[in-house]
Order: sequence, then structure tokens, then C-alpha cells
Amino acid sequence: MKKLYLIMYVFFSSSIFCQIVINEVDADTTGTDNKEFIELKSTTPNFSLNGYVLVFFNGTSSGNGNASYLAIDLDGLTTDVNGNVLIGNALVSPTPALIINNNLIQNGPDGIGLYLGNSSDFPIGTIANSTNLIDSIAYSFASLAIPTLLMTSFGTTTFVNEGLNISAGIDSMQRKSDGTFEVKPPTPGVNNDGTGIVLIYVSTTINSGTLNEGQNLTITCSSSQAIVLNPLILSFTLNNGNFNSNDFSGITNITIPIGSTTASRTISILNDGINEGDEEAKLILTSPNVTYNLNNNNLIIRINDVNFTTLAFGTPATPTYGTVLNTKPVGYYDSLNGLSGSALKQAIQDIIANPSIVQAQNYGDIYDILKDADQNPANSNQVWLIYNEISRSKIDIQTGNSIVGKWNREHIYCQSRGGFSDGTSSFADGINLWLPTGPNDILAGHADAHHIRAVDGQENSSRNNRNYGVDYNGPSGSTSNGWKGDVARALFYMAVRYNGLQIINGNPPDLPVGFIGDLATLLTWNNLDPADDFEMNRNNIIYNWQKNRNPFIDMPNLASYVFGTNIGQPWSNTLSIKNINNDLQVKIYPNPANDFINIEGLKSEAKIEIFNTIGEKIFVETRLNNEKLNFNLASGIYLVKIVSENKTASKKLIIQ
Repeated sequence: MKKLYLIMYVFFSSSIFCQIVINEVDADTTGTDNKEFIELKSTTPNFSLNGYVLVFFNGTSSGNGNASYLAIDLDGLTTDVNGNVLIGNALVSPTPALIINNNLIQNGPDGIGLYLGNSSDFPIGTIANSTNLIDSIAYSFASLAIPTLLMTSFGTTTFVNEGLNISAGIDSMQRKSDGTFEVKPPTPGVNNDGTGIVLIYVSTTINSGTLNEGQNLTITCSSSQAIVLNPLILSFTLNNGNFNSNDFSGITNITIPIGSTTASRTISILNDGINEGDEEAKLILTSPNVTYNLNNNNLIIRINDVNFTTLAFGTPATPTYGTVLNTKPVGYYDSLNGLSGSALKQAIQDIIANPSIVQAQNYGDIYDILKDADQNPANSNQVWLIYNEISRSKIDIQTGNSIVGKWNREHIYCQSRGGFSDGTSSFADGINLWLPTGPNDILAGHADAHHIRAVDGQENSSRNNRNYGVDYNGPSGSTSNGWKGDVARALFYMAVRYNGLQIINGNPPDLPVGFIGDLATLLTWNNLDPADDFEMNRNNIIYNWQKNRNPFIDMPNLASYVFGTNIGQPWSNTLSIKNINNDLQVKIYPNPANDFINIEGLKSEAKIEIFNTIGEKIFVETRLNNEKLNFNLASGIYLVKIVSENKTASKKLIIQ
């Protein structure tokens, strides 16, 4: 009798565990993989998934092959009246029962196992096995990449190629009634063969994805069929992070009457008169019973705070000069006077890398620094992005794999070239926690804010580790130059602050670690785009954190004495100027110009050189007087260098 009970128990337990299988997987979707999903199916409806976990494994034969990279607990989920439950990205339609981040499921060769257990049983790196395995799928998006080792661990010979039809991005892998799989267009949330109870789908739209405080949010819900028997009441919430019920007013439900298919609700977004920064509301609806399914949900609404403040200076695209005061301590650069060559460079380093004064922060602190140092002067809730020369809300920080519309941290002296990749902690610990540092502490360069700027995520990826000028000159098609001097002065700082970093001419392939280019371009950019109030402000802010300054912002002419034509000549702090002219007092006009300019103020023979934005000399001529200077230049921005009487003037010239 005991043996009979044991056999019955085992049979009953097995029948319960086998009630749920992996029914459909879409791992590779068009674009940035924002419509990935896994659909599970039970043989009976409304089946509880308490005690189950989905585990995702790498399927390569080397490296991290056969090891887990993600585990998701399924506790609290229940299949619907057709036995289906959906786990996927927020853009999957109908809305998944469990939302996962975009681009989370690897395309393959990989595998997914459905186990009895908890995610804590499968820490990252767990080797695949068949213990407590309920169901599994091994897949890829290329037929030649088969995860054989993973399949052996699962104890299965079944392999599915999502790219079977040469369209992995638009097809999914779907279980058939006989247990095999086929590849065809996705059918999330419904039976793969088209059978089952037809659910009523509710779609939701909003009047705008971006609203200012004081405006109204209109939410409209539409059903796929006219409502019968009872009105459909859909409750919703908008709370998300700091956005809560204090930020809006209105009734938080929508009722679609009997016989109708649509209804709306208007919510007032309140202006509390306080600047709390931009926020995001998340619209989450709940449906009343199992015959209704939400076709979309979790809609994000950007709420712009209208109580932002402004600063009294311009952006790098509309620069101002002399408004922001230099906060350097009295006598900060006095030790440089009279020095030249290597002695001058060493004296600068003694100031900006002084181990007894300078404080090294970590990479986690950089976002807090940039929100202040790179703040858009026209809106305190935004940062100003280098290269693109646009603003973006501070809350649009890249947190996942998606870089579209996000901003992150750009190393001007790129990490791979500097040799300080991942050199500091990514955990923000604030301004009062820091480490001592010195000129040989190259890892501190990983989090040195003097060369890290807020940047558009896509442009950061495009720039990669390319050398400036001879390779990278900004976004494709852009003629903006307001960032170029900033880049030059950041690199000059890094090449003096840290031993082992150098700036060289040209764009040679396979540069060793510690080298970046192009020096000639950067010297031209330093003159073309002089230090403005935006740079001075960020210099002041970073000084509060790091206790050192970028001397090439405070004294832009210093670059020529350390890296340029004045090497070997004694430096004097009196040479530091705040505008683009250097000693020689002349004017050029008209500016903007077409095919000529006049030079006013010449008293003797002068050499006139014109450079383009990548530092190439494209015109040179010697003049004896103030005669008209004719040329034929393409539209753009140029630097005119005028040398006379051992004095120099540099002028920005715009050709229409």
C-alpha cells in the first residue's frame, strides 16, 4: 500500500509539474529589441506559477558558455483563461503580466529553462542542469550556431532557429500541438494555433507623451468589442518615483458604458510652484476580469517642471565671456611665472596633481557632478550635451542598454587610450568621501571630471575612441564648433595631470595606451573656440569636488607654451587673456564674409594664415598693408592667424 501511495504521489506530482511549458519565445526583434517576450502555457486555465523560475543561459562553447546570465521568479503570476501568461518588454502587445527590461533576452546561441525553485537558486554564472527542470528551449538566430553543450545539459535534442526564414527580427519561435516548434510571425497572448476563447482587448492612448505642469492629461481607453452586460470599469495609477498623488488631480478610473467601445478621463497635472525637476508619470491600468486583456499598458508621460531656474551666462552654442568669476585661490598659479619647457609643465603638474591637496572622486559621483557642472544655463532641469550642442532632461540618464534619447558620461581622453578603464567605483559616495591621488595615479583618470562631459548616448557610441580632428569632428553634417576648444583644453589638462598620457600629431593606427591625437588640431581648436563662461563655471564646480583646476581654461594661452609654438619661452601669468586676440590689435571685416575680408590695424608686414576646423592650413599670404584679402573658401568656420611685429592675433571667421 505504501508503494502504491508513493507511485500515485509521484504520478500526481509529475502531472502537476508538466502542466506548464515554454510556448513561444521572441528573442530577436526589429531595432533595439524592445518587443522581446516569453509566453508560457498551462494545460489548465488560471494556473498558478508560484514556485517556478525562468533561467536564461549563454549557449556558447567557451567563455561564459552553459552558464546563466539571468533568473526571473514567476511567483504571483497566473495563466489566463486560455492557459497563457506573457513575460516581456513594455512595448509588447498585449501588455505582459510581467514587464522586463528591453534588450534583456540574448539572441543566441542560448537557452531558457523553466525550473521549480527561486531566482536565488540560480545566481549569475550557474551552470545549466536538468535538476528540477520542467521545460526548456535551445535556440539561435543563425542555423550554424547550435548550443550543443547547453542542449546536453538540458537533456534535449530540440533546437530552434529563429532565423529559419531569414527574418529573425520579425519572427518568433512557437510550440505546436505536437510539442515541436515552428517559426512564424509572433502571436503573443493568444494560442499559437488561433484556437481558444477570444478575449476583449482594451487599447489605451494619451493626448501627449510630454506635458508641462499646469496642463491636462487625457486618457482614452477603447475596447475591441462593444461592452455588454456590465460597464467596464478600468482603474489606473500614475505614481512613479517622486511623481505621486500630490502632483495631479482627478478621478483615477475610466468607465466604458454598455454598448460603447470607448471612454476618456482628464487628469490635471498640478503646478505646485516648486522646482522638483522633470519627472515621469507611469500610467498603469488594471482590468476587472479575465475576459478582458490590456492591449498596451505602462505608458510613460514626461512631466516638465515649469519652475526651473536660469543662469546668467550662455551655452557653448551661444557663448558669453567674463560673466562668471574665476574662483581660483589667490596665488594659485604664481609658481609658474618665469618658467618654460619641461620645468613649466612640471610646475603645472605640481599644482593640479598635488597629493596633499587634490582629491580623487569615483565614477559613480560623476553623474552628480555633471548635473551641476554641465547644467543647461537656460534650464536648471537639463544638462548641455557636448558634440551635439543640445540640452536634455537630467532624468534621461542611460540606465540600460538603450541609448536612444539618453545621455551618459563621455571621457574626452577615452578610457581605452588612457588605460584607466573601470579604474574607480561606480557607487556614488558623495563629495566628502574621496581618495588621495597624485600624478602616477592613472586610474583616477577614470573619474576625473575635468575631461568627462554629458553626451548623447548615440553620439558617444559614434565617437568611440577616435582621435580628434584627423578622424572625429563631431556629429555627421554638423558645423557646430562650440565644443572644440573645450575638448582641446580637457586633453591638455589630462596630458599634464597624469604621467604616461601624451597628445601626438596625426592619426596613426594602433596607438599604444597613453597616446591620443591630434595635437595640431587641438591647438587650433583652442584658439578657434576660446574658453567661455560655461567652461569657467564648470571649472569652478569641479574645483569644489576635486580641489584642482584646469589651468588651460583659466589661462588658455598657456597651451601654446606647453604644447605649441611658444615652447621654450618663459611664461608669465600676465600673458593670460580672456578673449581670442593675442597681443596684436587688429580687426577683420566683414564677418560673416563671402570671398574677401579687410584687415584693419596693420602697421607693418603681416603673415596671414587661414586654418579649417581640423587644423589644416588652407591659405597663406604676406601683406604689407590693410588691403582687401581675396580668397575662395567653402561655407563654414575658419581660424585666421595674423602675425606682425612678433605679435599674433587669432580671429574666428565665418564664410557664408
